[in-house]
Amino acid sequence: MSKVVIMDHPLIQHKIGYIRRIDTGTKDFRQTVSEIAMLICYEATRDLQLRDVTIETPICETTVKVLKGRKLAIVPILRAGLGMVDGMLTLIPTAKVGHIGLYRDPETHKPVEYYCKLPADCADREVFVVDPMLATGGSAEAAIQMLKDKGCKKIHFLCIIAAPEGLEILKNSHPDVDIYVGALDEKLNENAYIVPGLGDAGDRIFGTK
Repeated sequence: MSKVVIMDHPLIQHKIGYIRRIDTGTKDFRQTVSEIAMLICYEATRDLQLRDVTIETPICETTVKVLKGRKLAIVPILRAGLGMVDGMLTLIPTAKVGHIGLYRDPETHKPVEYYCKLPADCADREVFVVDPMLATGGSAEAAIQMLKDKGCKKIHFLCIIAAPEGLEILKNSHPDVDIYVGALDEKLNENAYIVPGLGDAGDRIFGTK
């Protein structure tokens, strides 16, 4: 069974409070999203396996820990997920990056695929799917299913803000996927936007309307 981790770190809560503000500009919003992603990534990589290797320090020979073999991949859901990639690459710079393009149909609120480009060996990698907002859960559910269809077995999902409705759908549809959430909000409104949320993450990251 997967685990759901709702972040309680003071720095994450402080930074999420900052990006919720309507008067936070594009540059600061984008930078803070990247910082939040780095902090959530720190928690999401806590269970990576280690192995011992022998090295030489300037003083003597010793045994240190290194990551154990498993290769990593970061897969943002376009376009807002792109805002989380750089912060995560700061911590895991050797990770490969794939992209999944989904948009939400304005009438049905269902995800529609328009792009998918993944590392050739993605099935052999531990995959971190990222999207700032988990609203209805449809895009995350579809993206993870696409990865599973391509043979990926170890998948994590990271978001900054989630609605209870979307979190429940994702837990039920992919019970084997660990989910890391910066903040769990109150609900979805009639337009399937998260309340209180922060508006459209993609528009605020890229300065578009």
